Amino acid sequence: MDKLFVIKVGGNIIDDEKKLASFLNEFSEIFGASSHPARGRGLLVHGGGKIATVIGNKLGIESKYINGRRITDDDTIDLVTMVYGGLINKKIVAQLQSLNCNAIGLTGADANIIPAVKRPLKKMTKEDGTEELVDFGWVGNVDTSQLAADKLQLLLNNGFTPIVAPLTHDKEGHILNTNADTIASSLAVALSAYYNVRLIYCFEKKGVLENVEDENAVIHLINKEKYRQLLDEQKLFAGILPKIDNAFAAIDAGVHEVLIGDANDLIQNTTNNITGTLITQ
Repeated sequence: MDKLFVIKVGGNIIDDEKKLASFLNEFSEIFGASSHPARGRGLLVHGGGKIATVIGNKLGIESKYINGRRITDDDTIDLVTMVYGGLINKKIVAQLQSLNCNAIGLTGADANIIPAVKRPLKKMTKEDGTEELVDFGWVGNVDTSQLAADKLQLLLNNGFTPIVAPLTHDKEGHILNTNADTIASSLAVALSAYYNVRLIYCFEKKGVLENVEDENAVIHLINKEKYRQLLDEQKLFAGILPKIDNAFAAIDAGVHEVLIGDANDLIQNTTNNITGTLITQ
């Protein structure tokens, strides 16, 4: 099978013009027209960062959160559609085109690539300890049974590099705001039917650290046996555990390997000589 890198980049890069420009330069070196085809194809999923909040404030649209999760009401879904699917996505595409990388910007509604269902009401515990049913509004859960991986394969095999915004749709005419990590993982799983997929989560650290106080204490390889050992020895900080659990879930569903690493190390982390943390069976 040919190689495919599904790469997710988050708000810490999107919000910083210099960091984003540096990241896209590296991305284009790997997947641009002058790159070697044997290296593999690329697909980028980007987050939204704080740009929607900044523009929303200018437009008088208040950002509402519960336990750190955005409530996407009618005004907010219009806002994030404009910002994520328009401003951010098209700026990334334009920058990559200037770097000779034939990018094509997509949302989940384009070519019906990512159908989703509106998230049902969810019971949440508030700060005062009481519980309430929360309606997150126009937020989508990916319908993994209907992902159009064949449409993405058609683009990838014809020299296009898809740039996917964190938006899906419900097949009833509504755009849905959807977690970018979830989109990246779902696409990686679906595309593993056609490619040997490495899913890369660009992260603010060099990788998973054995000692959170030491930025250089990167664990370069974690399999399930190593993971159990690290858990038993209590060497991992709590915040990284969901990322590793999600990585193993993707691998169990067909993804070849998952890498967690620094966006600045993207070129090296698409080779066999990685600097981040590679998670495998």
